Amino acid sequence: MFDPFIAPSGTLLGLLQRGRGDGTLHALAAPRTEALAALNHCVLSDPRHDWQVENRSLYYARLYIDLDGGTEEIERHLWDAEDRLDTDESRTGLALSVLGHLASYGRDDALTLLRRYAATGTNWAWALDELALRDDDAGLRSLAGPVLARFPATPQGAAELAAAVRDAFEPRPWRLWADDPREAVGARVRAAGEQGSFDRWQRQMRPAGPRPGWSVQAVFDWAQQGLERGSVLHVPAARCLSAVAGTEDRPRIVEAARSGPDGARCAALHYLAEARDPVVLDLIEQAAADPSPTVAEAAVAAFERMCDETAVDRARRWARRPDALGVSAAGVLACRGTAQDAPLVLAALREAVRGDGPDGRSLWTLVDGAGRLGIACAAPVLRHVYRETSSSHLRGRTARALAATDPSFATGFAVECLWDCEETTRELAALHAETGDIRVAERLRRLAADPAEEAEVQTAVRSRIGPDAQTG
Repeated sequence: MFDPFIAPSGTLLGLLQRGRGDGTLHALAAPRTEALAALNHCVLSDPRHDWQVENRSLYYARLYIDLDGGTEEIERHLWDAEDRLDTDESRTGLALSVLGHLASYGRDDALTLLRRYAATGTNWAWALDELALRDDDAGLRSLAGPVLARFPATPQGAAELAAAVRDAFEPRPWRLWADDPREAVGARVRAAGEQGSFDRWQRQMRPAGPRPGWSVQAVFDWAQQGLERGSVLHVPAARCLSAVAGTEDRPRIVEAARSGPDGARCAALHYLAEARDPVVLDLIEQAAADPSPTVAEAAVAAFERMCDETAVDRARRWARRPDALGVSAAGVLACRGTAQDAPLVLAALREAVRGDGPDGRSLWTLVDGAGRLGIACAAPVLRHVYRETSSSHLRGRTARALAATDPSFATGFAVECLWDCEETTRELAALHAETGDIRVAERLRRLAADPAEEAEVQTAVRSRIGPDAQTG
């Protein structure tokens, strides 16, 4: 999947793509046709960089409800000819999830589309999972025939059906179908379930990887062979070394970390870091400058797994380095440093924004560190990241940092966060937003009454509007 195009943050489309609370507020104030066009664009062209962890579906479904939007564009998208050509579930996953939430709000048109797509669409398993949470037993039973027809009565079809039953995210439909008295339905599903359980048992009985009794050299060879096949085994190999290495093996492991083949060297660095060996920090510093990207990256990763005071002291020395080890060191200080490290963390935060923009991966740890250390003068940079990042997870973490550093948060960003796409961000806003704002009081009441809202958010809401609540 290609990285999506994200519109500027000051536009309605850009706000909705980011899942910002201001996106909903601007959409409700915009002409309805314009707002629906932007909303449909987001749902049909998933704007998330990481669609597996970022939330948008409830956010978009709520806006469809508020705008009284129809599902015609979603229907056209699902049954476009491309559905047969592009089988990646990310093409239709967001649209199906939005339909699922709309169905939970009582939209029969959404429920009908989900049933139809589960019967005929390419990404049918996703649609079936949505229905498993929202449809009644009769609706699910009616899909048994179309779904099972996807699996021919051949050995390969039986294997594919067993895998589908075994890997189903929501098992409810398959359990219903297993009880079906028809031989072509109930018997097939029960047999597939038994085969899936047997396959899982076989995998458990034949685990891949090292065996007890391996030598240190055998572990190094395994790590190197994995690297040559394209498998990164540094961390599991380090765990194996912990099981097989004795004190007499330390010189060999140190030498491997200094000059061994890449696979062995990476495994040795991780092992020595885990063991807190006195020589490991010097070896990491040497390896971080190695021309092999594999070794350099493993050295940085090994350092990041260290959590003792010696590593923090070395991080203070490395934090100004202009390389990956310097970035890692600043992250270590953000996670485990003290107030004396605030200037280094702030400098790294500013440099990360200048160098990598508002979506740089190093920002996640640095933003958390700015909040943890209470760096008040980081607030302007944090506000910039909040507005511009396309990652709703990073924005949520930035909001948490702003709550700890920016006195204006309660009357500013916290208000719009009540409409954010991420439930953790809405929970934070429910705890901090100034209730003197009439929009806040109304939004808190609506979240409290919304059956689709997460329990943690509603608990935070009740702490603000319940009989014992503190007024903000």
